[in-house]
Amino acid sequence: MVRFTAPIVVAALCIVVLILVMLRWSGREVDRIALERDQAIVSLVLSQAVERVAHAQESSTVWDEAVRQVRRSPIDSAWFDLNLGVWFKDYAGIDEVYILDPRDRPLYAMRGDRRTTPENYIGVEDVADPLVARLRRTRTIQKRRNASAAMLSPGVGDLAVVRGRPAIVSAKPIVTDSGTLRQVPGTEAVHVAIVYLDDSLFARIGRQYGLADVHYAIAPASADADSSVAMQDHAGRTIGYLVWKPFAPGSQVTGALGPALLVVLLLSTIVIYALASRLARRTHDLEESRLHAQHRAMHDELTGLGNRAMFEQRLDEALSRSRRHKTLLALLYIDLDRFKQVNDTLGHPAGDALIRQVAPRLVAEVRGYDLVARLGGDEFAILVGEPQDRQAIERICARIVAELERPFDLSGSQAFIGASIGVAIAPTHGGDRTELTRKADIALYKAKNEGRSRYLFFTPDMDVDVRSREESYRDLRLALADCDRQLRVHYQPIYAVEDGRMVGVEALLRWQHPEQGLIGPVEFIRSAEESGLIEVVGDWVLRRAMRDARAWPGVRVAVNVSPIQLRSRKFVDTVSQVLADEGIEPARLELELTETALMAASGDVARSLSELRRLGVACALDDFGTGYSSLSHIRDFAVDRIKIDRSFVNSVNTVPGAALVEAIVSLARANGLRLTAEGVEAQEQYDFLSRVGCHEVQGYLLSRPVPAAQVSRLLHVHQPAAGNRPAAML
Repeated sequence: MVRFTAPIVVAALCIVVLILVMLRWSGREVDRIALERDQAIVSLVLSQAVERVAHAQESSTVWDEAVRQVRRSPIDSAWFDLNLGVWFKDYAGIDEVYILDPRDRPLYAMRGDRRTTPENYIGVEDVADPLVARLRRTRTIQKRRNASAAMLSPGVGDLAVVRGRPAIVSAKPIVTDSGTLRQVPGTEAVHVAIVYLDDSLFARIGRQYGLADVHYAIAPASADADSSVAMQDHAGRTIGYLVWKPFAPGSQVTGALGPALLVVLLLSTIVIYALASRLARRTHDLEESRLHAQHRAMHDELTGLGNRAMFEQRLDEALSRSRRHKTLLALLYIDLDRFKQVNDTLGHPAGDALIRQVAPRLVAEVRGYDLVARLGGDEFAILVGEPQDRQAIERICARIVAELERPFDLSGSQAFIGASIGVAIAPTHGGDRTELTRKADIALYKAKNEGRSRYLFFTPDMDVDVRSREESYRDLRLALADCDRQLRVHYQPIYAVEDGRMVGVEALLRWQHPEQGLIGPVEFIRSAEESGLIEVVGDWVLRRAMRDARAWPGVRVAVNVSPIQLRSRKFVDTVSQVLADEGIEPARLELELTETALMAASGDVARSLSELRRLGVACALDDFGTGYSSLSHIRDFAVDRIKIDRSFVNSVNTVPGAALVEAIVSLARANGLRLTAEGVEAQEQYDFLSRVGCHEVQGYLLSRPVPAAQVSRLLHVHQPAAGNRPAAML
């Protein structure tokens, strides 16, 4: 019995020992794999954190205007706050910002979401100076981790201890984005950003990647239950350790099942099964986490559509298939019309709801294998693979335009928008992604300019328009370099109907182009707005008009302004300063804004107009009747005068036209507003306006726009008796 049972017992004991040993070994292996995974994640997260800071800096450091601003002396600290300093606290969580001039002297400093003295840089210069020096020696642009595109500019980032705390320090040069500003490599101003690695960041890492009790320590983990990764700078120096309690699934399984294996050998199979199940579940969870992260990287969170990354990847693939099989590929760029009004009137949550409703409408109008992507904001793109012909693309575009013109229900309110679509077709319009997207964007721009709620296919003449527009931008910038040489201000007199006196003038800008001659504002003001030069143009016209007005005591001067100027927080201060410099009473200045532009403007415009009226400056609504014509809008913006558009004045010889002008006059008088009629070119028009009670008139019948010197002559001629038309005709 003993001889028989002993081998069995020994064998059984050996099997039990072997199972226990194998179980113990497998548990430790699982713990090791989990630990290596955690360590790899921590190392990757730290390196990506440095890259995210550098990428965030590029949103303002690769910018012509930033280059110009750092060259100014003294610097505009408020501008730096809004664009290079305090703004970064909210935008990217950057705790400290320092801007160094080409000689590495601090020009500006931000610390703790507020501007501070540049001398505070002394607290970080031991860490930042070596990075800046290394940046000035490098010329290469590093590639972003896990991305196909490189950074926009060189940069140097590192981990360091700053003010006794672990931090990311990143240095980026402030460089031109257009290439039009000359910069000697290595002499650019430098933007230094510091992000402290605090407990909230470590807690977020722990939540995202399943790490328990993540924290910073100056020494590596001492307890067996803890794990750590050294945080090293560029030179390999350790600045501290990231410590956490590692997830040990193997040890947990062994501890739970070991006692059961010692009790009965028969339960070993069940234990192994349970262990395998738990390991499988953990692997499944990790795979699901990976797939979820991959999905988020390629999809828009708001709509579930593909994002820009997916769009670019799928476009490259589709272009490759198109070249290989010689088939058509259509790219549709879609921009929502009037989306900004929805955001302004109903709020951003309503805007998000609208975007979510737009997405399924777009998807419903294309085939299941066509791609609909949201590129950002209210911009979408659609890839139509292998369309039958151009007519098939046109039918898709027409359906989309019609579908998006239908009302949207937003929490009980109906919103009406539209869509402008630019279309480019491969290979007709190009065979690579850059060329095709550029031409679709050009077509979209043309569609929006031609009235919106429409679609346009790219044509070669659009490219000519783009080049022409760029030439216009360039010529305008050259003109603004010496405004007094190329820009002219003419003035059209305004006469009182009651007694025929000249009571005011309207300042009208002219551009004396060196090649094209005298150009009216209609042909270049829009270019100035699109290129961001309108504020420079507007400020020059305002100052020129106020300087000329000194020669005309008591005469009101009307100056046209753009909503872009009024949205600027500096505009009211500029007007006040110009009036003070030229010694002009505020009541003599009247700012004119077109009705359509005024109604489409933001709340900042209303606030600026309110401040200007408190200053004593009057506001006039130009081209009245051609836009919204809403009394509530007129009351909201508190205008002092409305100007009847020339199209209505030209129609006073018809019964409907005369009735409409009489209604406008009655409306203005009922609301206590002054009236000026524009474009008076015939005696009959003048007589009619006088009869219905219009206060003032201007037009070619009375005088064409004239230089400032001729205005002075007109003021000295004999003024006619009350009720007669002024005698001066130029």
